[in-house]
Amino acid sequence: MRKKALIITYYWPPAGGPGVQRWLKFVKYLPDFNIEPVVYIPENPSYPLIDDSLISEVSKSVTILKQPIKEPYKLAGIFSKKTSKKVSKGIISEEKRQSIIEKIMLFVRGNFFIPDARVAWVKPSVAFLSDFINKEQIATIITTGPPHSLHLIGLKLKNQLGVRWLADFRDPWTTIGYHKQLKLTKASAEKHKALEQEVLNTANQIIVTSFNTKKEFKNMTNTPIEVITNGYDYEVIEPFSMDEKFTISHIGSLLSKRNPEVLWRVLRDLIDENKSFAQDFKLNFIGAISNEVLQTLKKNNLSDYVNDLGYVSHNEAIKYQKKSQLLLLIEIDSEETKGIIPGKLFEYMVSNRPIIAIGPEGSDVEKIIKETNTGNYFTYHDYEKLKSIILSHYSAFQNNNLKVHPIGLQKYSRKSLTEALSKLI
Repeated sequence: MRKKALIITYYWPPAGGPGVQRWLKFVKYLPDFNIEPVVYIPENPSYPLIDDSLISEVSKSVTILKQPIKEPYKLAGIFSKKTSKKVSKGIISEEKRQSIIEKIMLFVRGNFFIPDARVAWVKPSVAFLSDFINKEQIATIITTGPPHSLHLIGLKLKNQLGVRWLADFRDPWTTIGYHKQLKLTKASAEKHKALEQEVLNTANQIIVTSFNTKKEFKNMTNTPIEVITNGYDYEVIEPFSMDEKFTISHIGSLLSKRNPEVLWRVLRDLIDENKSFAQDFKLNFIGAISNEVLQTLKKNNLSDYVNDLGYVSHNEAIKYQKKSQLLLLIEIDSEETKGIIPGKLFEYMVSNRPIIAIGPEGSDVEKIIKETNTGNYFTYHDYEKLKSIILSHYSAFQNNNLKVHPIGLQKYSRKSLTEALSKLI
């Protein structure tokens, strides 16, 4: 007899973006390990990104439970639809560039909706799920955040029913990059911290996606913590040809603070110094890109080389990944982001294209790229090393010999990661 596990998640197809992939794939493979997943999601969510192609990946046999949710972003859109949509995507302007409306929205979001804008879903969800859990005799529940308000659903169900509770943190809570930008009052900051502590110390098991996050949480709780990273799945795509240009492609959102001026300077100088590089080079952006990044590219005379494609479906993104010459991964240069491992890293790793990654020194991304031999990692100050590697890759491209030789990727497959999860359940 299969064991049932109730998974409480906000992001689910047709939601697009990285937040949906992790549990979509876990749900896909859990039945292979004798676990029957039951998925609880909002009935009328306000997803910032939509990808209808992901709907086909949801098995018809999976039980999906839905309940209505009140979304403040819909109300905020009355005042400024553009700003509301931008903030809901996590794109926050530099403080000096923020409009009055954006400042107000950030203050309201940070201080009136703790821990986040989906907190109104907690109470009705607990009422609905309490009955369901008792009726179906479910012994294990799993919450995944952000939004971290979903962990409050798990907290209340654990306290009321005594169910076994696994709290999955795809990102940290109070140390995530944008948290400092929410214009929190002292009382609000303390409330966030108190809720985080209560979740970490009440759950039976904590799951995190990075080694640095595990290290951070170990200082806050004695609850067992397991690292289960994101991963890759085997994607079937239509036949394609490699780009004829020397394309460097970034897949996903490029926020204001993910703006590595060292890279833009390197590319500008290579264009100025090397005529053939200038003729062959193209910079692809697949996903949302902040105005600040576009302005910096313009300042470095790179605008004519930019191909801004915006958001595309997951399948389209995979195609761009596989046919690009180099893949670009950028993280904010800060202590807080050392534990952020973007889900796209693992898809990059199996695309058979060299990765150029830029971020803080000592990050988990650096560790994984080095151990899998899938690319090169640089800090925001590695001008000479970065320039040398890109020039070396360009030379290999000219000789039709630009390749990568990865090692040890199997442990990051979605099925292998689901097996690790099944043992915790």
